[in-house]
Amino acid sequence: MKVGVPSHGDFIAGLSVAGLLLPEAVAYAGIAGLSPARAIFAAIAGCLAYVLIGRSRFAIVSPTSSSAAILAAALAALHESANDPGQIATLVVLISGICFVAASTLRLGALTGFISRPVLRGFAFGLAITIVVKQLPTIVGVPVPTGNFFDLLIGLGIAFPRWSMLSVALGSAALALLLALRRIPKLPGALVVLALGVGVSAAMRLPGVTLVGPINMTLTQPALPPYSWELYSRVVQFTLPLVLILFAESWGTMRALALRHGDSLVAGRELGALGLANLASAAVSGMPVGAGFSVGNASEGAGAASRATAVAAALGLALLIAAAGPLVARLPAPVLAAVVVAALVHALDPAPIVQLWRLRRDAVVALSAASAVLAFGVLNGMLIAIVLSLAAFLRRFATPNVARLGRLGTSHDYVDIQRHPEAVAPSGIVIWRAAEPLFFANAERVFAAITTGSRDCHLVIVSLEESADLDSTALEALIEFDASAAKRGVRVQLARAHDRVRDLLTRAGADELAARTSFSVDDAVDAVRGPGGPYRVEPEP
Repeated sequence: MKVGVPSHGDFIAGLSVAGLLLPEAVAYAGIAGLSPARAIFAAIAGCLAYVLIGRSRFAIVSPTSSSAAILAAALAALHESANDPGQIATLVVLISGICFVAASTLRLGALTGFISRPVLRGFAFGLAITIVVKQLPTIVGVPVPTGNFFDLLIGLGIAFPRWSMLSVALGSAALALLLALRRIPKLPGALVVLALGVGVSAAMRLPGVTLVGPINMTLTQPALPPYSWELYSRVVQFTLPLVLILFAESWGTMRALALRHGDSLVAGRELGALGLANLASAAVSGMPVGAGFSVGNASEGAGAASRATAVAAALGLALLIAAAGPLVARLPAPVLAAVVVAALVHALDPAPIVQLWRLRRDAVVALSAASAVLAFGVLNGMLIAIVLSLAAFLRRFATPNVARLGRLGTSHDYVDIQRHPEAVAPSGIVIWRAAEPLFFANAERVFAAITTGSRDCHLVIVSLEESADLDSTALEALIEFDASAAKRGVRVQLARAHDRVRDLLTRAGADELAARTSFSVDDAVDAVRGPGGPYRVEPEP
């Protein structure tokens, strides 16, 4: 079926997704400590605004668990600066929309690459655990003082004698049924469970079980807090990380689904679409919105073929709340908490982190990101996760492996001798290659290692195949290395030097070194051997 052409199946899929959007919207509003109406209006406005310029047929742009948790952390940090948290929330959404549009205009879609996938997986894992644990007081039916993850667990343990077993049974049964209904993808399991929960609440008394209560669906005019440079600057500080993680989550969801079905997406365009969706959400006093994993996969599972699915989901949500709004008031809160837990079950799967451990790559980084969220909270944990991404990048590039190369048989291929014992180094010549590009953090270390490893050898070849360009520090370190080698009577030849590096050496006045560059390692070996074989450069007097 051609992508972008609405079909009857799109509307069926949209109604199925609407059955998940309603309980998630109510639940995510509870996470942020806001009225459910804000999340519901945000979901409707976000879906309708996104389809105007967005291109993902599976994206359902609505409040997400991560954005709700980060918004809750921001509101908690800013509660002393404003009397109305709703005004702060509207300001956060407005600034988020502006940031997305600005990033799209400046073509900054590639910025999401600064958060590595292992860090995202660790962050998502820690965030999922945090949100699930925060639903436990609702499921057990006792209030627990808010705090970090560990305080919450301790509070739950202390309150154990006061747990409502009826509330626990109701929440557990709802969760089990939700997970069982996942075997029928096209059935709106969340809506079915909500209907059953309302039915149970209406049919019998539920002592010790909290109900959701009435939802005021009056559309209010958006209001911003009185202008204060200190307040607005603090809001911006909290909003920027929210924008980064929201786009990373949304782009990850949209791109994964697009690749699975051979669709094409442009990051810059999706940035603009998310910006428009958040601006629309701010206009209806909504919450931050993005393309969440759970509803995106629900859209795919329901058979979405075009963006009409998102339109149908928005309209279906509006019809559901208009028809069933009064009934939602009788919904047991443990059932709603079970919907949130079920929506996050996929994020609790440790398999991606276990796979990193098996690969011996980035598992510590992923676990550190998860631990940071649990120990320091969602917002600080996210900032720590971003720092971890950059730190892991710098650590890998700042400590590159410097391999000594040898020739494979009679071929022109030169490989790491330690990895390929059959490779033979040319007689009287040592050949080195750094595994990462040279830059200010590793250049001096690389050349020091080459100097140490080249003692008693007067012909040294340095392969620069990984370095398409050099910064000023790496350039100076290369020129100083060559000068130091010349004083010891060592001839240095550069192999696989890129044109930009040659030009840079020439501009730096190192014309003689620029002349000692070759396009291949084999050419460099021939150059240092010369017509009469290996030779030595006499030390400078």
